[in-house]
Amino acid sequence: MSIIADASFDGGTLDCGNGLLLLIRRHIDPLEPGQVLEVLSAEPSVEDDLPAWARLTGNELLSRTRTGDVRGYLIRKAGVPLPAVPAPPAPPAPAVPPAPAVQPLSVMGVGSWPRPPWLIRALHDRLAGRLAEEEFQRDADDAVRLAIAAQERAGVDVVTDGEQRRDNYASFVATRLDNCQLVPVTDLLPYVTDPDRFAAGLRALDVPAEKVRHPAVFGPLVRSKSLAGHELAFARTVTRRPVKVALPGPYLLTRTMWLECVSDKAYPDREALARDVVAVLRAEARHLLDTGAALVQFDEPVLTEVVFAPPTARRTFMCGALGERHEPEQELAFAGALIRAAVADLPRERVALHVCRGNWSRDEAVALAGPYTPLVPLFAGLPIGTFVLELATPRAGELAPLSDLPADCRIGVGVVNQKTDRIETVEEIVAKGEAAVRLFGPERVLLNPDCGFATFADSPVAAAEVAEAKLGAIARAAGELRKRYGFAV
Repeated sequence: MSIIADASFDGGTLDCGNGLLLLIRRHIDPLEPGQVLEVLSAEPSVEDDLPAWARLTGNELLSRTRTGDVRGYLIRKAGVPLPAVPAPPAPPAPAVPPAPAVQPLSVMGVGSWPRPPWLIRALHDRLAGRLAEEEFQRDADDAVRLAIAAQERAGVDVVTDGEQRRDNYASFVATRLDNCQLVPVTDLLPYVTDPDRFAAGLRALDVPAEKVRHPAVFGPLVRSKSLAGHELAFARTVTRRPVKVALPGPYLLTRTMWLECVSDKAYPDREALARDVVAVLRAEARHLLDTGAALVQFDEPVLTEVVFAPPTARRTFMCGALGERHEPEQELAFAGALIRAAVADLPRERVALHVCRGNWSRDEAVALAGPYTPLVPLFAGLPIGTFVLELATPRAGELAPLSDLPADCRIGVGVVNQKTDRIETVEEIVAKGEAAVRLFGPERVLLNPDCGFATFADSPVAAAEVAEAKLGAIARAAGELRKRYGFAV
């Protein structure tokens, strides 16, 4: 019996290394598990490459036919068809109370929190099409409740939702933007100069290429729904404490999304892509601030790749493929322009910037190292009210270079290393806090870990119990510092 395809497209003469795999992903993702996609191709090499792709991705190559120079391939999408799950009735939208102010010497996490194993399974099932969106969101609601409760038990002053709904700190935006998709890195290997080396590098970090997803741009970026508004709205229903929301920064997103032979089909150059990235993030930040976020934090860890990575390195940073970069001075100027544009007209005191040197592995040897000295001129020229910085690890250098930052900005000082199981003592943390107070004054100091506890859902750098204990130690140290400097405890 012949099989009737549910969707079909003609790939012409594209081969798997020149766009065909991404077109397949674009057409197969909207299908339900078990549905069939027909791919037509006039490129002979697809005959050998497509079966390997199907094996890597778990999709089933059902048949191959040929009519003249055109070959036809039927591919059954992996997964089990989903039962219909009725969406619960939406509750009436509550009035949005104003965001509480962030007080001096406040304690906060950077963003991410270790996800429960059952949520990680749900996240994978959702991305693979095996779990309905409504059911995933209900699971994620439960995980957010647990993450916020742990932060509150620890004594944190400003909470996050732990980024529980995200596969990682940056690429999640591909599931929220129009004309952008999360695609497995296996689909991108043909575009990498050395695919075997790239995949081996990911495996060395315990993140196999077949499990990593990357944002791919297929057309002009459109923000038809909020990137994180749903995260903020739910978090504010389960806590009365100020809530911070982290977003990937405009430079990071531009570098990540600009992939030759993919994004250049939608944008003539990365500057054009950057303009739309900035517009999306500026609108999102404004929405989050208007709906009660105490702080919106832009994550720009890749800035350290610009100044500390070897000039000849084509680096895989934080398990993501980065587009090309130019000379450091040129890249920092580009990054500065994007950040300034993204935060234009936003209240400076409610905008933060986070910078670290890599958080995908507990092995300190694989992360970048270097003091903030080459980045301070960039920081000083940004209309940013708070800098949330990695400072507990020796890789980050000393506090002293940061003394040149504007006197009206606050410094979130990293006082514990999130990658280690040892719980720093209150005395150690107080000593780090005191050093920061001597340099900046107590009104300008906030306290935080060096980075998130689970930047990548599949590769947390700490267990939830360790994360809670470390935040608890920071909170006790903050209490000591508040007593010394006359702030309410």
